[in-house]
This record gives sequence, structure tokens and C-alpha cells, in this order.
Amino acid sequence: MSFLDKLKGGNALPPAMPIATIAKSAMGAAIAIAVVALLSQTSGNPWILGSLGATCLTIFGYPDLPFSQPRNVVAGHFVSTLIGLCCLAAFGASWWGMGIAVALAMAAMMALRVVHPPAASNPVIVFLSAPAWGFLVFPTLTGAIAVVVVALIYNNLTRDTAYPKYW
Repeated sequence: MSFLDKLKGGNALPPAMPIATIAKSAMGAAIAIAVVALLSQTSGNPWILGSLGATCLTIFGYPDLPFSQPRNVVAGHFVSTLIGLCCLAAFGASWWGMGIAVALAMAAMMALRVVHPPAASNPVIVFLSAPAWGFLVFPTLTGAIAVVVVALIYNNLTRDTAYPKYW
């Protein structure tokens, strides 16, 4: 198969999700982000991280996938942000340092078996915002945990199957 043939794809689109599933997933995401935003507003600490929106897509839209399990969500966000902060400290806000940070975050998540695709954007967020080390706790760790807690409650109230599949 040639390179151009590979680019064409060849498989049909996956089946459409039922409207009820889409609506339940969207409602779960809305509740989770609203809770995290409320916690941020009332505590005076930042709990919101841009990548948490993408996290909501995985844990409410595709809660059975390995990427959506609590271990992956929390540890993936933590490890990726930690690596981003370390690389920012080591390399400064350079374009090449950002590339290295994303690569190391991906490799670490894969090696530790805590892959969470939205968390791969955390080093980019770190490099663009240059936060202090406290960013690891607020919003990264607290935000990820809060979204998981909402998912544990919401997914188990609205679905027939259990969430999570593993810890």
C-alpha cells in the first residue's frame, strides 16, 4: 500500500451515538465543569485547567475506555504537568523545550500506564502560561480529582454499567 493510499483511509465512519447518550454525556460535562468553576470561585484558588474540558469528553462520552479511568485521568494530568514544569524550569520558555516536554509527558504516561490524551496538552499550557510550581496542585490535581468525583457519581447514576472499570 502506497503512502497516498494510506492517506485516503478506507474504513467507514463509526456508527453514530444515540442522541440520549450524547445528551447524557454533555450534561455530565456541563455539571463537572460547573462544579469545578464553582469550587474555583468560592475557594479563591484556580481549579480550572483548559484540558479538563477534553477530559470531560473522555470520561462522560467514553467512560469505558482505559484513557477515561480515574487512575489515568488524575495521574496523567499530574505527571504531564510535573514534566511541563520541570522542562520549563530546565529549558526556559523555548519552542524546543515545549516539544521535549510534550514528548516526555507522553512517554511517561505510556510507561506508567496512565495515558490520558487531554493531559498531553498540559505541558503546552505550562509553557504558554509559565505558572509557579503550585500549578501542580491548583488547578491540575484538584481540578482532575473534582472532575473524577463528579464522573463517579454521575456515570453511576445515569448508566447501567459501572464506572470505573479499574482504579
